[in-house]
Amino acid sequence: MSRPDPHACSRSILTALLLAAAALQAGAASSTSSAVSDGVSASVGSLSTSVERSSNSSSRDDKVADGEYTVIEMAEAAGRPGQVRLTLQGAEQTFFLYVPQETLRQGGLSTGQVVAARQRAFGVEFAAGKPRRAFFLALHDGWLPELQTRAVTL
Repeated sequence: MSRPDPHACSRSILTALLLAAAALQAGAASSTSSAVSDGVSASVGSLSTSVERSSNSSSRDDKVADGEYTVIEMAEAAGRPGQVRLTLQGAEQTFFLYVPQETLRQGGLSTGQVVAARQRAFGVEFAAGKPRRAFFLALHDGWLPELQTRAVTL
């Protein structure tokens, strides 16, 4: 008897939770990001488009180490309407995190605030505040198609 794939199980659970949270909303949102944001107070984005190494980093990938990062700058994201570029600095890593402007308004993020990054099966969870509360989920690209909004006919 073969063992179930733990990633498939985690993916199914996360997908079910996100879809249930979105379905509970009175006015269904038109995009995955806003549906999740409305339902669980966290925005969702692609890891490949939401995380970018700063120019002084030796590596150019989107890997983020678990840990705490200080928001050292918040700026309008050039060429990305409706997005803000957060510069996050940790003990060994500095990177940019692109989030929707609405996420900042809802989460109350500000310069000098500490943000925790945690690796999850689906990507990286970014949380702030006390107690820590997720404000942004950067998903591995393979997860995004499973979260696309689809019309359901009854």
